[in-house]
Amino acid sequence: MRVAVSRIHFPVTTLGPGRRLGVWLQGCSIRCPGCVSVDTWNAGIGEVGLDQLLTALALHVDEADGLTVSGGEPFDQPDALAALLREWHSLSKRSVLVFTGREMVDIAPWLDRNAGLIDAVMTGPFRSDLPQTLALRGSDNQRLHTLTPLGAELSAFDRPADGSDRRLDVMFDEDGDAWMAGIPARGDLARLRHALRAAGHRAASSAEVGMFAA
Repeated sequence: MRVAVSRIHFPVTTLGPGRRLGVWLQGCSIRCPGCVSVDTWNAGIGEVGLDQLLTALALHVDEADGLTVSGGEPFDQPDALAALLREWHSLSKRSVLVFTGREMVDIAPWLDRNAGLIDAVMTGPFRSDLPQTLALRGSDNQRLHTLTPLGAELSAFDRPADGSDRRLDVMFDEDGDAWMAGIPARGDLARLRHALRAAGHRAASSAEVGMFAA
C-alpha cells in the first residue's frame, strides 16, 4: 500500500498532550480559505510505501506519548489511514489524535468500520470568518470528539485557549528551510514574517514556498 505523506516529525508538543509523533498526510480536497498548510493540498505527491513510513515511525515510537495525524486531509486517504493506524496500534498503546476538515457525520461510517483506531478526533473545516477562542482549534466551529477511554486524555483540550496553546514547534528540513507545527493565533504568522523581514531575513508562508505547516 502507498501513502501520500507531506512530512513526519518527532517531537511535536503543540498538537496534543506530551511529546507526540506527528504525521502530516499529503492531499486535501477541502482547501479551506486561509489555510496555513497550502503546501499539503496537492494530491499524488510524496507517496511512500506503508512499510517505509512505519520504519520511520518506529524510530520514535518508544519515546512518543502518542500519534497526531493531520494534513492535508487524512480522510482523503481512508484505506491508507486505516492501515497506518492499525500498524500504529501494533507498535504502541499510546493515544491517536486525528485532525480533519470533515464533519463527524461525514466520517462516521469510517469510524464504525474502524472502531478503536482513533482515540480522539478534531472535526470541521477551518473558517477564517469565525472566532478562534478554543484550544487546539483554528476556528470555534471545530469540535473535539473523544472516542475511546484512552482518548479521554484529550478532553483536557476542550476548553478556552490560553497562552500555552499559542506555542509553535519550529523545525528545519534537510534544505535548511524552517517550518512550524501547531495552531497559530490569527495574525501570528504575519507578525512573524514582518519581524523577520525587518531583521533582513526572507520569510514566506506555505502558500508561497511551503514553509509553514499546521
